[in-house]
Amino acid sequence: MKSKIVFGLGLLLLLLTSCDRKDTEPCADYRQAMRDFVVRICTAARQSNPNFIVIPQNGLSLVTLNDTPEGTLATDYLAAIDGHGQEDLFYGYPKDEMPTPAAETDYLLRYLRRSRGIGNSVFVIDYCAEPEHIADAYSRCDAEGFVSFAAHRRALDQIPSSPIHHENCHTVTTLPEVQNFLYLINPENFSSKEAFIQAVCATNYDMLVMDLFANDGERFTAAEIERLRQKQHGGKRLVICYMSIGEAENYRYYWQDSWTHHRPVWLERANPQWPGNYKVRYWYSEWQSLICGDGDSYLNRILQAGFDGVYLDIVDAYEYFEGK
Repeated sequence: MKSKIVFGLGLLLLLLTSCDRKDTEPCADYRQAMRDFVVRICTAARQSNPNFIVIPQNGLSLVTLNDTPEGTLATDYLAAIDGHGQEDLFYGYPKDEMPTPAAETDYLLRYLRRSRGIGNSVFVIDYCAEPEHIADAYSRCDAEGFVSFAAHRRALDQIPSSPIHHENCHTVTTLPEVQNFLYLINPENFSSKEAFIQAVCATNYDMLVMDLFANDGERFTAAEIERLRQKQHGGKRLVICYMSIGEAENYRYYWQDSWTHHRPVWLERANPQWPGNYKVRYWYSEWQSLICGDGDSYLNRILQAGFDGVYLDIVDAYEYFEGK
C-alpha cells in the first residue's frame, strides 16, 4: 500500500515560492502551476487529517514533466496524490455510449499505468448504459487493476440500475481496498438530503464521490456524512467530496454577485458547455485562498464535514490557457 507523503524541505520551499508569487506576473508553466496547486491542497488538508485522500480527475499529462507518457515522472505531484480519476477511458469520447478511439485509450493508458505502477489507485468513469458496453468496460478495467464505474448519464445524477461490479459488504477504510465506487455529484433528482442519504445507504458501494451541498444548497453535516458511510449489508465505505479547482461556479457559496459585471483579475470567461462555470487563473493567490486557504475556505468546509478526501475536477484547466 502506498505510504503517505512526508514533505521535504525542498518541496516546502517550492510551495512557498509558488504561493508568494505576485498575481500580476504571468504564469510561465501552466502545468507546473497546477501541480503546485494540487500539492498545496494536499499539504493543507493533511495538516488536519494525515490520512486525507486526494484524487485529481483527468489532466494525466501532469504525471510526467515533459508532456509524454514515457517522460520523467513528476515525483512530488505523484507522491502527494493518492490516485487518479479518468473519464471516457473506454466509452464516452467523443459521445456517450460510443467506444473511445483506440489511439486515445492507448495514450491515456500509458500515463495511468505509470502512476499505477508506483502505487496510485485508478478510478475510471465510462459513460455507457448498454449491458455489453458495461461488461466490456469492467473487464478491461479489471485487466489493468483499475476500479470502474459505468455511468448511465453524464449528469451523474442517479444511482445506476445495473448491478455493482465486485459488490461486497466489507468495511473499506483505505483507497487500495476499494473494489467499486459510485459517482453521484448531482443531487437534483433527490427531494431532500434525507432522500439522498437513504438511497445511498441502500447500496453496497465501497466509495462514494458526492458534493458537499444538497440540492437546496444546504451543506451535509458531519453526522450525515457518517451515516453515508454505512453500507446496506454491513461494513462502511469511504466518502469523498467533489471540488472543482480549475473553474469557479456561480452557484457556490463563495460567488459574489458583483463578479458578473466586475470580474476579479483571476476570473476568466464562462464555459459555454457548462452554464454557471467560469474559467479561472488558478495560479492566483486569491483563488487558491478561496479553495484551500485559512478560515472559511472550500477545503476547510469539506474537512469540517468529515469527508475522507477530495476528488478534484478541472485539473486539466492548463489546456485552456495553453490553447490561448
